[in-house]
Amino acid sequence: MPREEKFFEQFNNHARTLVDGAVALRDLLEGGPGVAEACKRIVAHENAADIIARDVLTRVRRSFITPFDRGDIKDLIMSMDDAIDMMHKTVKTVKLFEVTEFDPLMREMGGVIVQAARLVAEAIPLLGKVGANAARLNAIAEEVMRVEGRADDLHEQGLKDLFRHHGRSDPMAYLIGSEIYGQLEKVVDRFEDVANEISGIVIENV
Repeated sequence: MPREEKFFEQFNNHARTLVDGAVALRDLLEGGPGVAEACKRIVAHENAADIIARDVLTRVRRSFITPFDRGDIKDLIMSMDDAIDMMHKTVKTVKLFEVTEFDPLMREMGGVIVQAARLVAEAIPLLGKVGANAARLNAIAEEVMRVEGRADDLHEQGLKDLFRHHGRSDPMAYLIGSEIYGQLEKVVDRFEDVANEISGIVIENV
């Protein structure tokens, strides 16, 4: 039977794809000629993450011993996968509308997304010893919540700026911009979901 340590290896691999995807998304939001290449990178990372997630779910079904509750394993990997799936949805919108220029607040949200991804990537290895790392895991979860709050503020201000500049003169630009802002905000929401899953695991295992 698979050793339970394999789950942590897979979690860590997936967390690295989240960071790589977030960095690529931040690069995409810089705009210009690098947009197409950044899109390709995000798609590649999303595909790699999907493979890892499927392997984790298969391993959960086949393993007799798991490091913590099977439902928690499933929920954790799926919440992680949802984060990079939302990055991919942003790529689809960018490609559909052929967007190559992005607002400064969108670029700032890209930095916030990288910050959230790196916090999750720090937390995941600590789950190998939940009891010993409970304090740090809880602190990381709280920091992700603060990052999500910052993303909410940027989203709100971004929509206000869009409406001020395009609301009446160029409704299509407003709609496209608001869609991108909404998707970026949802990426951070998905990282908050991961933090909530981590908090739940700490509560159940400490």
